[in-house]
Amino acid sequence: MLDPPVPREVKVIDTATLLSLEEDALVLELNQRLPPSWIVANAAPDGVHHLWPALWNTLLHRPEIPRQLRCELLIELRSGERVMSLLDVLPHTFAPLTRVTARAEGMHVAYLLETARSVREWEAENGLSSRPADTPPDQATL
Repeated sequence: MLDPPVPREVKVIDTATLLSLEEDALVLELNQRLPPSWIVANAAPDGVHHLWPALWNTLLHRPEIPRQLRCELLIELRSGERVMSLLDVLPHTFAPLTRVTARAEGMHVAYLLETARSVREWEAENGLSSRPADTPPDQATL
């Protein structure tokens, strides 16, 4: 069976929603996520963040977990900088999020996603790490 097309819409979320999505991904042990503690420590409390679906992801070894949207995630940091990560989100959770309706805003988000440093690059430049000490490097998130 073929997956439906990936939604072609950008969602805008606040930090509380981002934290909730990251917590959901942690509970479900989805592949692409950041530790919620990283969000609390680094995301701007009143920040504006964006999700852009890239592909469908299925955990073939865990059939009880529904397929997810693997989204590019643009995070506004406390410093005002923006960084890019990936976040797996369940479709029923993604659908009700607020949609970016202005084409210009969507194009700006696309530009920022293309030019933003990844969380990993930002951490390396700042001497930090989002990867828990017991996580093997091949299983670390962006």
